Amino acid sequence: MRIKFQQSLDDLKERLLIMAGLAEQAIQRSIEAYITRDTSICELVLQAEPSINKLEREIDQMALDLLAMEQPMAIDLRFILSVIRINADLERVGDQAVNIAMRVREMGAFANVDLPVDIPRLASLASAMVRKSLQAFIEGNVELAQSVLALDDQVDRMNDAAYQALSTLIKERPELTPQSLNALIIARNLERVGDHATNIAEDVIFWVRGADVRHNPAGAQAV
Repeated sequence: MRIKFQQSLDDLKERLLIMAGLAEQAIQRSIEAYITRDTSICELVLQAEPSINKLEREIDQMALDLLAMEQPMAIDLRFILSVIRINADLERVGDQAVNIAMRVREMGAFANVDLPVDIPRLASLASAMVRKSLQAFIEGNVELAQSVLALDDQVDRMNDAAYQALSTLIKERPELTPQSLNALIIARNLERVGDHATNIAEDVIFWVRGADVRHNPAGAQAV
């Protein structure tokens, strides 16, 4: 029975990694659409959303079935609970990608102008957080998860800087308001991607060490 249960846990992990791949691809495509202003890429992001949502439901059901049919030991119970929470965060990463794609599509109706915000750099950092948090999950690596928590402040600062710069631009050049507002929303979406990566990293720490460090990043260092 233990071997069968372990196989079920492995299957659950495999499905979650498929979900992770779809969410990462959605973010990468949405940023590629922003850089290239290729609205056909936006459509790929939008078309992928139903698959992400469907997989989220499947993973939740698999996890709930395991909780209902088995009596998992503490670390296995924490693993299943973490999968449920990580699954939700990955679905929301997909939502952020959809939001970005929609903003890019809207920007296509206006002139392509240089804006005082480095969206690709912000995207690169947020995407790196997602990759590292997922790698931490794959390896059960608490130290790697902690490194993700340390990056969150950088993403927040970049988002704040984008807000200040774009707000100033709107005041000085109101004709660029549509482009500036869309870029501001995109920056905010990427900041939210970083938040979801942080949540995933915190769930890895909870799974491996049994410590809840949510809302207390400093606590991760003391685990």
